[in-house]
Amino acid sequence: MADSNYKVIARRWRPKQFSELVGQDHIVRTLGNAIEMDRIAHAFLFVGPRGTGKTTSARLFAKSLNWENGPSLEVPNDSEIGNAIMDGRCLDVIEIDGASNNSVDQVRDLRDECQYAPAQCRFKIYVIDEVHMLSQAAFNALLKTLEEPPPHVKFVFATTESQKVLPTIVSRCQRFEFRPISASLIQDKLSEICESEGIDSEVEALQAISRMAMGGMRDAQSMLDQMISFCGKKITQQNVLDIYGLASQERIENLAANINSGDLGKLLEITETFASEGIDFYRALLDLSDYFRRSLIKSLKGKNEDAYPESLVRILDSLQNGEELVRSGLSDKTNFEITLIRAVESSRSRSIDSVIRAISQSLPERSKKKTEFVEQKSIRGVSLDQHPGGIDKSEVSSLTETKDTTNSFQESTEKSDEMVEEVQHIDVPIESSNESADGEKFSQENESPNKSSQIVDPEMILKRKNNLPEGLKKILEEDIKAEFVTLEKIDEDQLV
Repeated sequence: MADSNYKVIARRWRPKQFSELVGQDHIVRTLGNAIEMDRIAHAFLFVGPRGTGKTTSARLFAKSLNWENGPSLEVPNDSEIGNAIMDGRCLDVIEIDGASNNSVDQVRDLRDECQYAPAQCRFKIYVIDEVHMLSQAAFNALLKTLEEPPPHVKFVFATTESQKVLPTIVSRCQRFEFRPISASLIQDKLSEICESEGIDSEVEALQAISRMAMGGMRDAQSMLDQMISFCGKKITQQNVLDIYGLASQERIENLAANINSGDLGKLLEITETFASEGIDFYRALLDLSDYFRRSLIKSLKGKNEDAYPESLVRILDSLQNGEELVRSGLSDKTNFEITLIRAVESSRSRSIDSVIRAISQSLPERSKKKTEFVEQKSIRGVSLDQHPGGIDKSEVSSLTETKDTTNSFQESTEKSDEMVEEVQHIDVPIESSNESADGEKFSQENESPNKSSQIVDPEMILKRKNNLPEGLKKILEEDIKAEFVTLEKIDEDQLV
């Protein structure tokens, strides 16, 4: 025979003191100071996601104001009035559901009842849950009473959608923002519950439940209650994954690795496996976004040298843009695959800053120094006074002095100079170049107003390409997809 007195965990473990309220320390501190300083407002608006303690805080606040020796923040557990308020039996603490009592006539009745003194308590407190469900006429009927209520009346409004509450109502209340509870705090509370209930639970299982609760303690406790019903006295991570269709952390990491490597075939294979196992694609996408977010934070702190922050940001943008598509689209599997493919394409594109950084790391040290002086298209041996780029002599004085004193430096750095010129003459992307009738591509940006000759020698191109360092060659061929050309523009009148 079923026990008719059984209460779910969310009700049995509802906080009975403000000290038991998890994750809302700023609310406890503010209300506690208001009670101690006797600065108690007549109307409060509690705003926040579901399951974060709004209604519970309203009851605790009413209990703190009305218990026999109050007001005080902490109330003894043997207080008769306090227990009656927490159980919903107190006549002077009236809880109203705004969704079902939203007509103007019901609000007028409430307004008339406010005039009567409390029966047994210090204050008559009205707690209106989901206050945003009240109609416009009902809000207007409440305005005058809310602004100047009788001294024995307090109002506490709770809502998950504060934007739907009239500004005229909000302006008459003290607003308290309830934050989503962190996964670590939820996990600690679930661990405490399991220990008290005699439940053997894996840490990974509680972590999965805490992540899935998305900041709501009540949701986490309800899921834990369901897992106990399914598993009995032992809860494993695999049980949680099977019941709620979650992907394990190892699978999420594998998915991220294939996005970074651009293996589209493997991504489609993983998606097919998710579909056959009933994995929640939306939840998997959220976990994947969280993984890349943590990778981005590590990269910004310099702890992840394998990925560029710019690339991670573009991947995150693609994943977040696909969240609504996966959640509300006609085919969550197809939309999930499209989102992953877009993330791969985003990871392949690289900003010009990352390209320059990669090239500079692959160049020899002498070539790096050379590029600091030659930023545009300077040609070795050209007079700096007549150079069309207008390079300042002071910036390259050390270079010219070295040339006047010895020619050995020129001979020793000839190979490095050729590599620098080769990099400077490569246009990225190549599609922006103009193609001649012979199939030769020249960038319009490299055209000089001076008369010059343009020479294209395939053998010379191949020779210079082969002389490039392997790291630089890999970046140009695989990352930038560059086509190797050579542009020589020399004005004989400017030769020294």
